[in-house]
Amino acid sequence: MTDEPLRIGVLGAARIAELSIVGPARAGGHRLVAVAARDRDRAEAFAATHGVERVAGSYADLVSDPEVEVVYNPLANSLHGPWNLAALRAGKHVLTEKPSASNTEEATEVHEAVAKAGTVFMEGFHYLFHPVITRLHELLDSGELGDLRHVEAMVAMPAPPDSDVRWSLPLAGGALMDLGCYSLHALRMLAPWGGGAPRLVAASGGERAGAPGVDEWLYADLEFPGGATGTARCHMAYHKWQMDLRVVGTRGEATVKNFVQPHLDDRVVVRTAAGERAEELGRRSSYTYQLEAFAAHLRHGAPLVLDADDALTTMRFIDECYGAAGFAVRPRTVLPTTA
Repeated sequence: MTDEPLRIGVLGAARIAELSIVGPARAGGHRLVAVAARDRDRAEAFAATHGVERVAGSYADLVSDPEVEVVYNPLANSLHGPWNLAALRAGKHVLTEKPSASNTEEATEVHEAVAKAGTVFMEGFHYLFHPVITRLHELLDSGELGDLRHVEAMVAMPAPPDSDVRWSLPLAGGALMDLGCYSLHALRMLAPWGGGAPRLVAASGGERAGAPGVDEWLYADLEFPGGATGTARCHMAYHKWQMDLRVVGTRGEATVKNFVQPHLDDRVVVRTAAGERAEELGRRSSYTYQLEAFAAHLRHGAPLVLDADDALTTMRFIDECYGAAGFAVRPRTVLPTTA
């Protein structure tokens, strides 16, 4: 067991990578060994800007690079599954953006590939590693809020341009894939206080104009075995940014004001009979906490709360919501044999 830096390869030159992997790697002293992109000029610019050691000729070259230990996959949703599979077959550890695949069939193959590879696989639900969520769970544990009765999660944003890949069905787009998976996951993580995992009761959604089969919004109603209810909502053409998580108990309630982006708002607002207070838990990036946990697991065997089992469960839940709301599950992308 050592503190040797992780050796990370980055698929694509997406803008989100600056927040999700470049900053965290820099903070933890890890190496960004290589980056690959469809456009080599973009990869070169990304490498020069962010201190990546070299540019790989292709995604395939990157996942097969013997010096790359961890593959980070922030590609379009439709490319999560194929390149997660490729990285696992190459014997790499994988940190992937969510969801892990386009649908349950593909996620099952990823799950099987993880077992065969014997490497570490984690879906990037970074919010779970931030102190705001730790504190919310502590409040439930302490009894201050009483027994869990209801939970509401809303993840919404103004609409991206019509040309954005998130509005593309072939690229596995949609509000639930991009945003709603956070809401569903946050409710699933309340299972210890709800008597077990929640089940889907009903779901409804609206199609994006000009994007057949793609959900602009989707709302899901859930129920926990202990009787608590929940709503998981997402909207990708909302009038504002909203990413809050509200938990109501028999003695009080608590709201995480921005559980997906706590570096922008780190407040947990608690209301009980004793009054109201706002706790500020720090604006350090949840992505940095996430990479620290991932590295601690790889280097020291520390527990990791997310794994391939959790990723498969998430994908099954997404597909179940799509079916209940009248949408087809997202199609999968098969890479050419020469990829």
